[in-house]
Amino acid sequence: MSTIDQRYLLAQIGSMYYEQDMTQSQIAERLGLSRVKVYRLLKEARAEEFVQIVINWPTSRDHQSEQAVRRAFGLKEALVLQSGQSGASPILNQLGQLGARYLEHLLQDGMTMAVCLGRSTYEVIHAIRPGFRARVHVSQAMGTMPFALQELDSASLARHLAAKLGGDVRYLSSPLMADSPEAADVLRAQRDIRGTLDAARAADVALVGIGNLDPAHSGFVKAGFIAPEDMVQLLAAGAVGDIAGQILTADGQLHRCDYNRRVIGITLDELRHIPTTIAVAAGLDKARAILAALRTGAVNVLCTDDATAAAVLEQQ
Repeated sequence: MSTIDQRYLLAQIGSMYYEQDMTQSQIAERLGLSRVKVYRLLKEARAEEFVQIVINWPTSRDHQSEQAVRRAFGLKEALVLQSGQSGASPILNQLGQLGARYLEHLLQDGMTMAVCLGRSTYEVIHAIRPGFRARVHVSQAMGTMPFALQELDSASLARHLAAKLGGDVRYLSSPLMADSPEAADVLRAQRDIRGTLDAARAADVALVGIGNLDPAHSGFVKAGFIAPEDMVQLLAAGAVGDIAGQILTADGQLHRCDYNRRVIGITLDELRHIPTTIAVAAGLDKARAILAALRTGAVNVLCTDDATAAAVLEQQ
């Protein structure tokens, strides 16, 4: 079977199952396939995004907290989820919905968008409705993580977003972190890498996550860029979180560590010059990291939940 025939089959089976409400047995009988084959093709159709499923969680916003956060940090916008009414639905999924609706309102044809890696940015991109279209130029704003992180990597996120929006994508053909500051300088000077970073710097919108450097969950540790014991030492030396791969201190300054000099990606100063930089993060364990990120001045739109917003405001 040719590639085109296979792609058509995936779309056809997806339509029969999800739009025409046919059972897997009925599809198998109609197409002369086994039921197991239909099941596998349905999984492939979702994996290859011939079928996209978005659960629209009912969300409520805490407008009082939004106003307080905007005023406290001089933000352009604050999106604060009223989590008390969320029931059993995942907070991060709902934050993805809030961030996606904001993006759908903001994005216009011809804009450029810079994308950083992370679970929260994945949730926002995943929640963009399949019918929404804005021919946006997507630029990967951070180097790649090892394949083990799969869909959370910035290259995968950039590709996913461009496919959803019907736009094009520029990849950053580099690891997130070079072996040394000198190696990082060499990589940044490469034509293709420099071109992608230039596009990210000139973006109209940037989407970032915020990490809290917990050695048990840090992407740096999982990717093998920073050893767990070294992460513990960084925390003891004043590091509280990271944004766009940059490790921060509590006052919103770059931590004085070699890791920051080894990162291949957009810098805090460059983020400050992007008209709209959206950070999506939640959790009481991230309150200090979020506060540090807001103090950098690199974020002007925050998407979080009410409990986290209250913790951030209390610690400022």
